[in-house]
Amino acid sequence: MENQIFSFFVLFLVGLLSSLLNINAGGGSTLTLPALIFLGLDTATANGTNRLGILIQNTSAIYSYKKENYSDFKTSIKLSLVAIPGAIFGAFYAIEINDKVYKTILSVVLLFVIVSLFIPRKKIQVNFTEKISIWVYISLFFAGFYAGVVQAGIGFLLMTILYNIQKMEIVHVNMHKVFIVVVYTIPVIAIFIFSGKINWFLGLALASGTAIGARTAVKLQVSKGEKIIKPILIIVLLIMAAKLVNLI
Repeated sequence: MENQIFSFFVLFLVGLLSSLLNINAGGGSTLTLPALIFLGLDTATANGTNRLGILIQNTSAIYSYKKENYSDFKTSIKLSLVAIPGAIFGAFYAIEINDKVYKTILSVVLLFVIVSLFIPRKKIQVNFTEKISIWVYISLFFAGFYAGVVQAGIGFLLMTILYNIQKMEIVHVNMHKVFIVVVYTIPVIAIFIFSGKINWFLGLALASGTAIGARTAVKLQVSKGEKIIKPILIIVLLIMAAKLVNLI
């Protein structure tokens, strides 16, 4: 019982922090996945369990954006549908992947995320039109595959596609990002459930934190909450990456 209470509070807090990161920028799963592995799950089950928190987090964010008068469901749906096939292929691959290989991939992703946090973002001239570039659709398919396999860092990838290729304003980027994640996560979760790769207790503990964090994160985005979170994220990611490759 004590272990369950400890696990619940750890995942609630990790879920809360991961939502603040994910909605404002990305990288939340680089905290939640290692935390689930640390609590004893194999990598495939940690991957599946993490999706529950992702689904609840982004559903909560969609609702919060809607309340803040930020929504364009027609465009969000068009963008989301392209990511679904790639995510399904990726999820089937993730279920079969070797534990050691997955941990290596995840540790490399963590390091890339850390490096990306030190790269200043250029101010670009936003000139968004409703016509979506074919390169955006192609990129979203491959982003979907990546999300199906790993998930960690997908926020940064989606932001790059929508911000740099499609030239969307940053709030609209995040608005569409959370919608895309919800849509492709539904079939991915179904695959992990069917394969018996979800721990429901730990998943719901994580989801309770992500739901609250997402509501807060949408408001924090306006006041540039990313600047507050970034130093904490870098420290935690370094520790997690070292742990995954047995350096500590």
